[in-house]
Amino acid sequence: MLERSKIKLNVWLQAVYLICSSKKGMSSHQLHRTLGVTYKTAWFMSHRIREAMHVTGGGLLGGGGSTVEADETYYGTIPGREPARHYGRGGGAQHKEKIVALVSREGHTRSFHVANIDAKQLKPILLGNIERDTKVFTDTAGHYRRMQLKREFKSHKMVNHSAGEYARGDVHTNTVESYFGLLKRGLYGTYHHVSHAHLQRYCDEFDFRFSHRTSLGVNDAERARAALKQIGGKRLTYRRINSRLQAQP
Repeated sequence: MLERSKIKLNVWLQAVYLICSSKKGMSSHQLHRTLGVTYKTAWFMSHRIREAMHVTGGGLLGGGGSTVEADETYYGTIPGREPARHYGRGGGAQHKEKIVALVSREGHTRSFHVANIDAKQLKPILLGNIERDTKVFTDTAGHYRRMQLKREFKSHKMVNHSAGEYARGDVHTNTVESYFGLLKRGLYGTYHHVSHAHLQRYCDEFDFRFSHRTSLGVNDAERARAALKQIGGKRLTYRRINSRLQAQP
């Protein structure tokens, strides 16, 4: 991650600590003001740090009869309308970015920026990231019903939000919904706008912090050290970042 960087090592370490300890993220403008670097440098540093936060490997979630919650959300605006009022499943969702998240009750989180929210798109994600010996909890959305997840995992239980049910004993999706709440507060409140090309990298950032959150016994310094341990082999050039952005339709 630090290859050929002209930025001093102590500045990099400060940047990693600041981003890892900021619950809702830290904008590049705030980073540039705090560290005294240019905005362009801060933007590049923050993208490199997000790349380091991306977990490669790590095995499957759940297993041993543990629980994984799955849910999806929408991010963005309906064309011509105010952003703060129009995010969610409501009308115009086809114009928004789609994100599905898997959150293990043991703490690990993985979210995916996807093209569509349907059984065809989501089932391979669940099968490719969750151990078969796992209890999967979702809401009653039709795509989860069509997946027939009871055949694939130890059990599949649903909560019926449309009937006002949000928990039935230990069956709920409150953990993954709290993750989405934090993700949305960061995307709207801290970053304000995230493009289609870069949304997955921002999801990786929030996945990392949620998987290393304080309620799991991880403090800010430990979270920063965990991020630094993942920097090996994750080279990200300025040209590569911009090429992703220019690929936007």
